[in-house]
This record gives sequence, C-alpha cells and structure tokens, in this order.
Amino acid sequence: MAGRLELALPVVLFLLLVGQCRGGKIGVCYGRNADDLPAPDKVAQLIQQQSIKYVRIYDTNIDVIKAFANTGVELMVGVPNSDLLAFSQYQSNVDTWLKNSILPYYPATMITYITVGAEVTESSVNVSGLVVPAMRNVHTALKKAGLHKKITISSTHSLGILSRSFPPSAGAFNSSYAHFLKPMLEFLVENQAPFMVDLYPYYAYQNSPSNVSLNYALFSPQSQDVIDPNTGLVYTNMFDAQVDSIFFALMALNFKTLKIMVTESGWPNKGAAKETGATPDNAQTYNTNLIRHVVNDSGTPAKPGEEIDVYIFSLFNENRKPGIESERNWGLYFPDQSTIYSLDWTGRGNVDVMTGANITSANGTWCIASTNASETDLQNALNWACGPGNVDCSAIQPSQPCYQPDTLASHASYAFNSYYQQNGANVVACDFGGAGVRTTKDPSYDTCVYLAAGSKMSTTNSTSLPARSSSSPHPLAKYVTPLIFTLSVAIAGAML
Repeated sequence: MAGRLELALPVVLFLLLVGQCRGGKIGVCYGRNADDLPAPDKVAQLIQQQSIKYVRIYDTNIDVIKAFANTGVELMVGVPNSDLLAFSQYQSNVDTWLKNSILPYYPATMITYITVGAEVTESSVNVSGLVVPAMRNVHTALKKAGLHKKITISSTHSLGILSRSFPPSAGAFNSSYAHFLKPMLEFLVENQAPFMVDLYPYYAYQNSPSNVSLNYALFSPQSQDVIDPNTGLVYTNMFDAQVDSIFFALMALNFKTLKIMVTESGWPNKGAAKETGATPDNAQTYNTNLIRHVVNDSGTPAKPGEEIDVYIFSLFNENRKPGIESERNWGLYFPDQSTIYSLDWTGRGNVDVMTGANITSANGTWCIASTNASETDLQNALNWACGPGNVDCSAIQPSQPCYQPDTLASHASYAFNSYYQQNGANVVACDFGGAGVRTTKDPSYDTCVYLAAGSKMSTTNSTSLPARSSSSPHPLAKYVTPLIFTLSVAIAGAML
C-alpha cells in the first residue's frame, strides 16, 4: 500500500502540472484592408515581439507569406470567395495556384491551414455551392504534393449559418444551406478538420442590449447567469453560449466529433454615436477575458475543459472597410504600430511594467477601492492582493508611509493599485470582484507614493510583510484546500 502511495503522489503531481501547461491556442487575424499599413516584414516582427504563434490572413499574398518564413509562426491562409468559381471548376487552376503560391515558401513558412471561402452565407453573390468542390480540388492538389496530412482544409462561417442560436441547446443550422452544409461536414470529418466559425458577442449586445447585458458579453464576473431551460446548463458569458449553439447544431445533424475552431472574435475599440459599447476599455476587457478563457481550457458548459482555438480580430484598424464606424476599428494597433490597447497574450498575467511587453499602459490611471464595496468584499480582496496576488503590502504596515489613514479603504486602495500596475494597468486587474475602480486622479499623498505605469516599487516603503491576525484565514487557503482535495481524490483512485 505504501509503495503504491509513494508512486501515486508523484504521478498525480505530474498530471496536475501538465494540466496547467495545456491550453487552447490564441492567434490573431491580420487583415490588410487599410492605408499606410506597415510592410509585411515589419508586421512579422511585431507579431514575434508579442510572442504570437498563430496568424490568419485572408489570401495568399506572396509578400506576406515570405515575411513569415523562419519565424516559427503558424499561418492560416485563405482562398477568397472571388476565387471559388475558378477553384471549383478546374483542378488545373488549383494545381497552378498551389505551385505558385504555396510550394515555393513551404515549409520555411509554416502554413498549417487553408480556408476555402469565408462566410459564404453572408456573401451578396451565392457561392455556397462552390465551396465543397473547391475544397476537394485543394485537397487533391495537396495530396499530389504530399501535404494533405500536414495542411488542413476548412471554410469559415458566421453565426448566421444558424437559424436559431438561443437557447444554445436549440442551436440549428438554417435548412436553406443544407445543400452544401452536409457534404462539407462530411468532408471535415473525413479529413479531421475543424468546423470554423466567426463569433462576435459584441453584435449580440449591440443589436439587443435589453436582452444581452454588456457584462454578459464581456465575460464580466458581475454578469447575471443565463440558464438553458432544456439542459439546465448555466452560461456566464455570451461567447460560451454561441460556441455551444454551434455544438448543439452539429449534434442535431449527428456530427458529434467535429472540433470547433473560432477563426474570428473580438471587440471594436471605436464606433458611431449609437455604438456606446465600442470603446478601447471594453475591447481590452473582452479580449483579455477571452484569452484567459481559452488558455485556461475553461471549455463551455456543454463541453467543459475542452480546448478551443481562437483567433483575435484584428491586428490593425482597417480604414477602407465599408459599413458603420465600428467596422473600421477592431484593431489592436494603429497603422503606425502604436498600440490602441495592449494584451497579455499568455492569458496568465505575465506582464512587465518596465518593458511594456504584453501590458496595457496605464495612460495616467490608478486603481482604488470602490466606495460602493462592502467591508467584507474589501477585506477579502485586500487579503487576496497581499497573498496570492503577490503585492508588496509593507507600505501599509504600522509606522510605514501608507499606513495612515488607518482605514480598510485606504489600505485596499494601495494594494489594489499595486496589483493593477504590476499587471499592466489592465482593466481586468482593477476588478477585484467589483471592489476596485479606476481613477485618473493620482491617489498619492504626503510620502505615500502610489505606483504608476513604468515606475518601480518605491524604495521609501518598508519591506517587512504585513501582519495578519492569527484568527484570519490565510489568503492562500481557498487555493490550497481544493488542491489538497483534488490530490486526495486522485491518490485514493490510484490506490484502488
């Protein structure tokens, strides 16, 4: 028994650690419908600087493909809808395209996906019937070159391919697309390719704010849960609901094994006067929460813990796009490569205040305790910040610069701001379950200096650790207890 226990514990610990390293993949969409964009080689450098490993482009522009050679970035390239007719009619057209646009640059450029058509059901010209024949011809061309098992073929779709998406369990494909949908799904299964879909909770909120709250669309902890009446599944955000509506639609057609890949999702940083939700803060909040959701393998209520790959839309604002104001403002960067807002692409809070890598500049903002927060919430958040949050709370110790005024709100404000700045002044890092609020007024006073973006921890503050009442639970307790429980269950199972 003891020998088995000694063996089980290292194995369980290993499995737990491996689980922490897994995660869905996060990529970015690189659209080019804009003036004065940087040259492709500069864009490739920018993407490498952000440690982004997956990029989607919408064609096979040779300059772009060449720019990503030997970068380690995996590229998803596209066959535009305008080429579907030629690709579906003659195999020779596809063979020539592959010979000229792909083969000379592969594998130096790691092309891993080819999307054949993009949101064809949204096209003003009915080209849906051309998709599957074009996909088959691309597959044949790849097979001739010996690449059909190295490059995956699929096609992207909008949520509009569904006739119903709420509740998620009632998700159903529009019957008018059956003529091309069933053979396409069969092709995907046969070639182990994912069903690709572009999902935008922003539009669900923008089109029906009375039914879809901003918090629900942004993954906010303050959102009100939505319960699927058919399954009892609880949804805390719109993204999961949209993914599961696709999953249930596939289930209804008996395509249960198809993996779903989200090839576009994001939030606009600017919009028309009526598009009040289109702001940099909301865009940053949505994309930050989405990335964390993906890399943590949160899965969805219908498929908890399942990995899902997501591409953030989009790298740049694209000023040549038609439509309402928001259509041109989905970018993370302006054409001059300056940031509109920044993201932590790791999804794990690994940010560097000094270098600016993967952080959001504070732009003159600080984080303080909300006047609407209860004392209990403030105390819990303070304990967390000074514990698992890794904040140096020595400055709010007795006789230290920020101890006075000796109030919970003042001490919490100092700790909240330290955590906020150390995590890139990201809007999410000032949430604290609703106990934190951002301000543009520097809360520093007398000799108590609050951190700001780009500043180092004040050397005026004492480095002694804050005292905690012996009756207070250690802030790590809520993390240690479930871990011990998990280990106990796993070890018990290993001994049976």
